[in-house]
Amino acid sequence: MSRISKKMRQQVLDRANGLCEYCQTSEELVLTIEIDHIIPIEAGGKNELGNLCVACDSCNSRKLDFQTGVDPETDQEVPLFNPRLQNWSEHFQWNEDGTIMVGLTTTGRATIHRLGCNREAVVRLRRRWVSVGWHPPKQFPLE
Repeated sequence: MSRISKKMRQQVLDRANGLCEYCQTSEELVLTIEIDHIIPIEAGGKNELGNLCVACDSCNSRKLDFQTGVDPETDQEVPLFNPRLQNWSEHFQWNEDGTIMVGLTTTGRATIHRLGCNREAVVRLRRRWVSVGWHPPKQFPLE
């Protein structure tokens, strides 16, 4: 497998504005931010800007090589959110206190479920971040 160049890695990081492109957690709040292959190399994905996104360690460790997830409301298997092809706010929003991601579509709900975006420990952290004004990112709407 070829490696992602430093230049390309920086382009991906700059494009994401310091946020995980799945859960929108700021790079400043997590220990590890990673470059994720939206379509895994093993499934034919490439080391190209259009196939790369920023993911926090929590999201990336649960996404792994999955490209689909199950929507808990419909039990339908659907593609996971693709930050290169889809708009975050069309699939997700924050609840009114900014601690829980709300899925607006089957893709949104399946992605939240697959990546464990609303696990108890994550919601506890977000509660603390919200209390000091660090979360949610201002560009993403509350419910």
